[in-house]
Amino acid sequence: MKLSSKLKLPVWIAASCLLLAIEAPASFAQDGQDAQVEFKTTKLTDNLFMLQGKGGNLGLSVGKDGVFLIDDDYKGLSDKIMAAIAEQTKEPVRFLVNTHWHFDHAGGNEAFGESGATIVAHKNVRKRLSSDQFIKAFDKKIPATAEAGLPIITFDQNIGFHLNGDDIDVFHVAPAHTDGDALVHFKTSNVLHTGDTYFNGFYPFIDASSGGRIDGMIAAADTALALVNDKTKIIPGHGGLSNKAELQAYRKMLASVRDTVQGLIDSGKTRKQIIAAKPTLKFDKEWGGGFMKPDQWVGIVYDSMQ
Repeated sequence: MKLSSKLKLPVWIAASCLLLAIEAPASFAQDGQDAQVEFKTTKLTDNLFMLQGKGGNLGLSVGKDGVFLIDDDYKGLSDKIMAAIAEQTKEPVRFLVNTHWHFDHAGGNEAFGESGATIVAHKNVRKRLSSDQFIKAFDKKIPATAEAGLPIITFDQNIGFHLNGDDIDVFHVAPAHTDGDALVHFKTSNVLHTGDTYFNGFYPFIDASSGGRIDGMIAAADTALALVNDKTKIIPGHGGLSNKAELQAYRKMLASVRDTVQGLIDSGKTRKQIIAAKPTLKFDKEWGGGFMKPDQWVGIVYDSMQ
């Protein structure tokens, strides 16, 4: 990816950044309703699409076997998501897969559950959605999801679907962004949805309070890279449609920062001293233009290593 494409993020990408509303606590506490939000649809194959709105990127498969949806953005935007889906098919959502529990990816669960969708997720996603949560990095309490929005099918390691002419593997990775992350691989179509294990073009949020780990983020990138080739279309949790080369660059950055921070920890530096040492400096121009600013991200990386 060219440097300019990372620093000059379109508004609809910037708006999708997880916890962007931290800078405006009042809006962070709301349901994500926004009259100005419009969903951008990118066609990947004849029956596969990427949808981008305010929260995390959605994946959509349509066809004779029904609608298969990955994630559902913020609560309050479900009608707009349904309208975007209706542009491709008149069928309702049959299966909804959550890549993790965060409200910018699973906020619409209740609406889709009430409309008849079967919600599927890793067992830790149901566990976290079932009870009040606390994101320590931002000092935010997240209330439990209503019964209608809870996954009714959960898995430990993986689950498979055979829909719309595709073999779809949904599988858990070791704690990375959270402890319930899942990747979704459309094997026939050569499309991969990474959830928030991959933020394309900027430093990612790692939710240490939900079990997230920098080592897991690197391992998830390795897992994803083993599945893709130069023609694979990669849907990141946030950011634009991606590819193998961009994911490789992301993985390289993560590993380099992790190794530098570990070295500083081993030398006896405190959290404050490590942040002051600017261990991401050589990456900041390329990766520091998103909502997660370098010093803040270093602190989060450090926290995920404790």
